[in-house]
This record gives sequence, structure tokens and C-alpha cells, in this order.
Amino acid sequence: MYSLSNWLRSSHGPDADPLGSCVLYIYPCVCGINNRKRRGEGKPETFNFLGFTHICIKKRSNGMYTVLRQTIRKRLQAKLNAVKAELRRRMHEPIPEQGKWLQAVVRGHNRYYGVPMNRNALWLFRFQVGRLWHRALSRRSQNGRVLWERMRRLINRWLPLPTDCHPYPLRRMGVIT
Repeated sequence: MYSLSNWLRSSHGPDADPLGSCVLYIYPCVCGINNRKRRGEGKPETFNFLGFTHICIKKRSNGMYTVLRQTIRKRLQAKLNAVKAELRRRMHEPIPEQGKWLQAVVRGHNRYYGVPMNRNALWLFRFQVGRLWHRALSRRSQNGRVLWERMRRLINRWLPLPTDCHPYPLRRMGVIT
């Protein structure tokens, strides 16, 4: 029989700690938020997983606890830097080709990170991509500047608006309680 500790050693090296992958209690029914307050502990831990920072928060609408998933800042910055480098490389391509490529980039970002309560990060990504695109188009020639009025039209035409592609499971399955 192959045990978990043997698997960890074989996949992560001989000095892998079997308790290194600990369970984080983020749900209030498990960790008891109110009990944490009585014990003098702070908020539950946050952790990064699959490109999201998971945070336990209390909703303003009904006072219940939920898990907030936000885009990891490092991932957002890394993707924007990659877009910036690629825009620099594609600077002299026609605007429709650039627009189609940026549309695919923003649409893919929205589809992966489009979870409830992460819309601000999606709007930020779209805005920053538009800003980088404006900068690339303005650097195509010495005396050519793209006015923001034209740039807004290009952004509205080519960059899709953020949407929640992955709603809450109860809403997604149409469950009525």
C-alpha cells in the first residue's frame, strides 16, 4: 500500500513534510468566526490557490459569511506585462488585428477570473489593457497621437465588458430554497 507520506516524498522530494499541506479552515461552520473573536484570534487566514486569493468575509446584505475570491495581484501584473510586451511587438500591425487579439486576451481573462465579487479586478484589467493599447498606438510615429475620444471608441468596439462567467452554484443550477 502506498501511503500519503511516501507519495509526498516521491513527488516533492525526500525532505517533504507530510503536514506541510495543512487544511485551512475558512468556513464559519468549521472554524467558528465568533469563537475566534472570543479566543482573541483575528480573521481566518487567506491563501492563494488557482490564481485567486481566497478570503473569508462577512456579506453586508445578510450578515452571512462567504469566501471572497480575488485575482492574485502578482498574476494580474504578470499578465499585464506580457500584454505590454506583445503590444510592443505588434505595434505596427493594423488596428483591427490588434483589436481581435486583445479581444481574445480580455475574453479569456474574463472567462477564467469571472467569479462573483471579482468584477473590480476584471474592470481594472480591461482598463489597463486599454491604457497599454493607447500607449502602443501613440508610439507608432513621432507626431501621431491617438486622442482619447477615438481610443474610447476602439476600446468599446474591441474589448469585451467584464461578466460573471462562474456564478454561485445555487444560482447557476437554479435552486430555489
